[in-house]
Amino acid sequence: MLTELRITNFAIIDRLELQFGPGLTTFTGETGAGKSIIFDAVETLLGGRVDSTMIRTAAPRAVIEGDFHIPPDIRQPVHHILEREDLLDDPESLTLAREIRRQGRNIARINGRSVSVKLLRELGEHLVDMHGQSEHLSLLRVREHLRLLDSFAGVDQPLAAYRQTFQALQQVQRDLETLRQAERDAARRADLLTYQINEIEAAHLQPGEDDELKQERTRLANAETLARLAREALFLLDEGDPENPSASDLIGQIVQTLNQLARTDPSQAGLGERAQSLFETLADFTLDLRNYAERIEFNPRRLEQVEERLDLIFNLKRKYGDSIEDILAFAARARQELDDITHAEERIAGLETRAAELLAELARRGQSLSAARKQAAEQLSRAIVAELAELHMEGAQFAVDFQYRPDPEGVPLEDGQKVAYGPHGLESVQFLVAPNPGEGLKPLHKIASGGETSRLMLALKNVLAQADRTPTLIFDEIDQGIGGRVGAVVGKKLWRLGERHQVLCVTHLPQLAAFGRQHYRVQKIVRQGRTTTRVERMEGEERLRELAQMLGDVSEGTLQSAHEILQGVRSTIAAA
Repeated sequence: MLTELRITNFAIIDRLELQFGPGLTTFTGETGAGKSIIFDAVETLLGGRVDSTMIRTAAPRAVIEGDFHIPPDIRQPVHHILEREDLLDDPESLTLAREIRRQGRNIARINGRSVSVKLLRELGEHLVDMHGQSEHLSLLRVREHLRLLDSFAGVDQPLAAYRQTFQALQQVQRDLETLRQAERDAARRADLLTYQINEIEAAHLQPGEDDELKQERTRLANAETLARLAREALFLLDEGDPENPSASDLIGQIVQTLNQLARTDPSQAGLGERAQSLFETLADFTLDLRNYAERIEFNPRRLEQVEERLDLIFNLKRKYGDSIEDILAFAARARQELDDITHAEERIAGLETRAAELLAELARRGQSLSAARKQAAEQLSRAIVAELAELHMEGAQFAVDFQYRPDPEGVPLEDGQKVAYGPHGLESVQFLVAPNPGEGLKPLHKIASGGETSRLMLALKNVLAQADRTPTLIFDEIDQGIGGRVGAVVGKKLWRLGERHQVLCVTHLPQLAAFGRQHYRVQKIVRQGRTTTRVERMEGEERLRELAQMLGDVSEGTLQSAHEILQGVRSTIAAA
């Protein structure tokens, strides 16, 4: 819902701030005062086309900003867009902005961050429907017709069942295509897989083996140096000579000395024990070093074998993975693929049977869904024709056109025909209208624009009020070509529509304007030689005079008529 609109230097608007609430808001004023300019600004805010002529004369730029409340019905798709673009700040509100510059690039913003106009338009489609000279008209987008019909028909459960079967069939068909492609390449692929598996299995690889081999290669390549260093360490630890006693002898002497100290001072017995522990640790260390030294071997043949093994592993890594684990995993996948190829005929036969079963099930569910849609379409058509008659469009017709596309690979219908299918059903749907008797039904998006279109949209919106989740609806010049009696009917319908949506409407009829929960008067004034638009909220006596002026010159008679119109509206609302 649009809660606040701020316009600066747009066309003849100098500066304008408007606050909006729920329900119906009406705009009145003389022709050319700027009522439609306000809605042009909203359309621009929602991603409409712009050019520098929209900027107020002598101003460097025009700025339009709108604050929106996000109702629960549309939070999921709106949040999806905002989260995808990392633009979600407040889950319940957002701000759109559009800046048009005479020089430089125009700027679009969502929640203060620059975005593309395409993204602004994508988001705007969920927020506002503009009925009049506008592209933001969801009912004119054919792709929306099926969704609206389904919402009216209440076919959530059969549609969910159909989609479940459709998705299962899609998966089986993907598996079949994979197997058939594999079967076409089976002989060549099987030879390659067999060679790869045999090459890996012949190597008898062990995880971590390459690291151990690298360590062994280092020892073999440096055996002489390692042996010399080990001998030097053993000499210092356990051998020594009269001039250079070994570490073992020196620590042994320390143990004896500390034991004597402990006999004299028992409180220091722990020192002797720790020295003894150190002596025993050194003995174990010496033994380990001696064992290591004995294992050092000068073995050129073994070094050659290790080098060959590492070279084999390197070549396998180059072909099949970065590690031994990757190579073994590759072999496992190759064995599975080879097994699939070997048993492909059996699996293909099984999947073909399953695909046929799912296709038959999809046909049953699709036809059941189509029947529910067609029944709802008849009810929808009757309801809309009745609405149009009340809106002074007697003789207008409305129908829902169901189209099926023949497809030899499609689902079989009861008459034997095979038709294409998709995730939403077996048919495509389009709304058709004939605004005037004798014209014949035509696609909704091809009907004439203007007040006739707006009234048709109003009828559709009233019937589809529960199905249509767009929170804000704008009707520009909806009363074109109708009189006061029908204007009261239109006003009542707009008021009723305002119970589920926020509705903004430009009107020249007091019978319609009186239904507004909010009423704004738009005036064109000249200030310091410049024309500008002023918008004032009409309440109480001011509203009564505005309605009287819409009837003619303000007089006791027009004031009385305006008072009666307001009283009639209050009675209508109270009785609703």
